[in-house]
Amino acid sequence: MRSVRGWLRDTAGGLPATFWYLWTGTLINRLGSFVLIFLAIYLTTVRGFSELDAGFVLGLWGAGGTVGTLLGGVLADRWGRRPTLLTAHLGAAAAMLGLGFAEPFWAIATGALLLGLFAESARPAFGAMMIDVVPATDRLRAFTLNYWAINLGFACSAVLAGFVAQANYLLLFLINAGATLVTAGIVFGRVRETRRPRAASPNPPSSTRTARRRLAPGLHTVLGDRVFLGFVGLNILLALVFMQHLSMLPIAMDQDGLPPATYGSVIALNGVLIVAGQLFVPRLIRHRSRTHVLALAAAITGLGFGLTAFADVAWFYAVTVLIWTLGEMLNSPSNSTLIAELSPDALRGRYQGVFSLSWSIAAFAAPITGGFVRQQFGDATLWLCCGGLAAAVAVGHLLSGPARERRARHLRDPEPAPAAAAGDGDGDGRAATPKSLPSPV
Repeated sequence: MRSVRGWLRDTAGGLPATFWYLWTGTLINRLGSFVLIFLAIYLTTVRGFSELDAGFVLGLWGAGGTVGTLLGGVLADRWGRRPTLLTAHLGAAAAMLGLGFAEPFWAIATGALLLGLFAESARPAFGAMMIDVVPATDRLRAFTLNYWAINLGFACSAVLAGFVAQANYLLLFLINAGATLVTAGIVFGRVRETRRPRAASPNPPSSTRTARRRLAPGLHTVLGDRVFLGFVGLNILLALVFMQHLSMLPIAMDQDGLPPATYGSVIALNGVLIVAGQLFVPRLIRHRSRTHVLALAAAITGLGFGLTAFADVAWFYAVTVLIWTLGEMLNSPSNSTLIAELSPDALRGRYQGVFSLSWSIAAFAAPITGGFVRQQFGDATLWLCCGGLAAAVAVGHLLSGPARERRARHLRDPEPAPAAAAGDGDGDGRAATPKSLPSPV
């Protein structure tokens, strides 16, 4: 009993109250996140759209998210984290209701676009606020706990949504909107602003620089960071693979004669496995090279999605989900801590926004490209291509990892590091791992 209490204390103890309010909001929001899980099935079965049309609507959700992440990142730094989160959640709830009642194609497409814009604009503000309030030594476990909450909610909602969808698809939209409003209420009532005011610059910028910042305040700095953009590019490619579980996987299972409730149960395994094992991941990876962990995560993800080419029954689909979930579990905490270390303090919102953009780009491109490949070349070709793309990402991480780790070390300590601290140059992320993180035993 003592060891269990000690593990809980070491895993969740000592984190600030603001983190736990954000964590609670995440859990509630994800418990009601019904719509996106079943949107592809809703569009093809209830609204009668073709696979390509359904992919286009899902792509518009991603396109809205592309704008939303950039806008949310800028607003989080200039306007504040808290007002950005409130506006994003209220707008997402309204767009969710509009999408649920929409019937013409143009109305559904517009609703998906607005939903993506508002929902994804919250992501960079949330990430920046997490970095603001959690000390660097505690961020790995904080992001792991938040990821755990996301998947606990996802696992429950995936199962419940399958049965709700069989009763009435409109309920999916109503419950999802309600959960989003509850999250907005938590932010409004319990979360304070965490953005620190920037000190005035003693040297006013030139007129050229001022004009550039008016067009894209601070974004020119992020977009000029080639090391960071390389990391974003690799995440786009892996996200293109991963997002197929929301676009083409439900359609593939539906065409194999499996009902929506079965898809909900199978995809819920993703959340169940993460809930069961994610809190142990920090101990597993904290003494490992972060570059190697990210490469291994991409390879395992590719293996899981590649095997989907041979699945035609529920248990086989379940096995593939379990495999790529293992890759996701390794990828997420390493990604989160690396983004935090590559982000200068004054530009956290913008860096979070540009990284979140990788998911929005994938959310736009994945259903369209997936629908096209599946319609033109067949189901097996789609999943085998996913496996190959993930393998290429693994190689990309191995090649680019050392430069990322050098950049992270430079931002942590601008002074030249002693030769003994330089490591062997293989991109080892050990120095970036919080040494004070206790072992969860």
